[in-house]
Amino acid sequence: MAVIHHTSMVPSKMELLAGWLPTRPWYSGPGRADALQPAGGFRLDDPDGEVGIEFMVVTDTGGAEPVTYHIPLGYRGSEIDSVAAGLIGTSEHGVLGKRWVYDGTRDPVVVNRMVALLAGGTQAQAQNDSNAPDRTVAVTAADLPAVGSALVSAAEGPLGTDIVVADGLLRVHRVLGRPGAEPVRRFGQVSVPWQALDGSVVRSVVLSELR
Repeated sequence: MAVIHHTSMVPSKMELLAGWLPTRPWYSGPGRADALQPAGGFRLDDPDGEVGIEFMVVTDTGGAEPVTYHIPLGYRGSEIDSVAAGLIGTSEHGVLGKRWVYDGTRDPVVVNRMVALLAGGTQAQAQNDSNAPDRTVAVTAADLPAVGSALVSAAEGPLGTDIVVADGLLRVHRVLGRPGAEPVRRFGQVSVPWQALDGSVVRSVVLSELR
């Protein structure tokens, strides 16, 4: 089980995301760290203990109306050449030292665990607590290998990222809470609750299997 360290990151996650989000085709905000607000999320464990895996739900209040995004992240202790295209930035962690922060849809370990989660082969973990399963994360099991699968390629679209793996196809939903933000056909899915600005709880699909 991953250990959650309640400490600082410099630059912060929101500062890193503010510089990276405007490069994404599914993002419509101004890219300001002070406009990004955490709205929820969860974590997954890397069985080898090398990669921190977090799925963040973030609401951007900087535009004409708030928009909520889903952002999987991989935290590594060293730079990985094969994941260079997915590097969001580096940050100094108060306990672990320098961390390389990657877009999770480009990190093979993160994608492997996404597949395992979709297949019902691993348990979601609480975002901010160590050794605490998050049972609010709902999984309808997909026809994918429970041990995970190898990343082949990833392609961005206006609402999400479609990932080809060795055993199938999945979508990472990026824009949450909007009509038409989910595919018509879903064969397996992961949904999570997140908190809207008015305090209400919304549930959205964040991962799904496509065929």
